[in-house]
Amino acid sequence: MTPSRLRLVCFALLALTAGGLLLAWSQPWFTLDLSREAIVVRGDVAAGALPPLALVSLAMILALALAGPGFRIVLGVLEVFVGIGAIAAAAFAAANPAAVAISAITHATGIAGTGATDLVRSTATTGWPVLAIVAGALGILAGLAIVVTGRAWPTGGRRFSRTRTEPVDASAPVDADPVREWDALSEGDDPTRPTP
Repeated sequence: MTPSRLRLVCFALLALTAGGLLLAWSQPWFTLDLSREAIVVRGDVAAGALPPLALVSLAMILALALAGPGFRIVLGVLEVFVGIGAIAAAAFAAANPAAVAISAITHATGIAGTGATDLVRSTATTGWPVLAIVAGALGILAGLAIVVTGRAWPTGGRRFSRTRTEPVDASAPVDADPVREWDALSEGDDPTRPTP
């Protein structure tokens, strides 16, 4: 597979991670059966950490498009931690549905604290926490792929680079050619700065 395709695959994995986390976060995760009523607990209550993690994955696409080879490794490691965080948040919520839904139970019953969790008779879990865990695993896979293949990706070119590849001759006469001034701006130089 070519480096350009590897980059596109990594970007697709990041987009799937973000989309999966946001989709799972917006859906109902649990139905808690209380003594008087049943409460539906959505992902925004059960796992409030998922949207920031999804946004980090989305921002990672832009950052990787501009980053150099060395910084891509750092971003890949960061994405691995994003995936681990998403899995941890979803797994904790799936293992402790009553504990993560205390605010919803308190809102419905008026009972706060540990007494609120004692009201839960049974819990029905949907598949949305599993989707969040799968999306977190995709984030880990994307991060590892970035770490392994990031150095081989094509670079963004000189447009985003602040360093020149060729030396500047300070003794050369200053030319007032507007095209050269624009080229100097594109290369990161200030054409209005006096030469020493």
